[in-house]
Amino acid sequence: MAGLLDKAKNFVAEKVSNIPTPEATVDNVDLKDVSRKFIEYKADVSVKNPYNHSIPICEITFSLKSAGREIASGNIPDPGSLKGSDTTKLDVPVKVPHSILVTLVKDIGADWDIDYQLDLGLIIDLPVVGNFTIPVSSKGEMKLPTLSDLF
Repeated sequence: MAGLLDKAKNFVAEKVSNIPTPEATVDNVDLKDVSRKFIEYKADVSVKNPYNHSIPICEITFSLKSAGREIASGNIPDPGSLKGSDTTKLDVPVKVPHSILVTLVKDIGADWDIDYQLDLGLIIDLPVVGNFTIPVSSKGEMKLPTLSDLF
């Protein structure tokens, strides 16, 4: 009886591991807005949904790191849903306070940009499976605004 139960567990585990899941990529990270308190960047994220029906996104978490330090983090509750059998484009706003940019002077001074690593977690609600996190990571450079961008 125990052998039959183990076979059933292995069968279910194998089937669940072969279920297709949505896939996400970061297409671009670009400057969105400059204010007196912060610089806002926008991460363009594409999420491909392999299912015929829409899937709700429960939350998006993000962490922006530069020079080995976290310079911004947060979450976006209930950002919408993924269209069925389609690619959904999401905009993830990331606000970086000016006070943190001052601590990155060495990196900024060399080429007027910030080398970054953006880590995202898209928490979706899959039927039967439950909440599932799609991890996405991107590395690159973000240009800082010049005086002409400010005025």
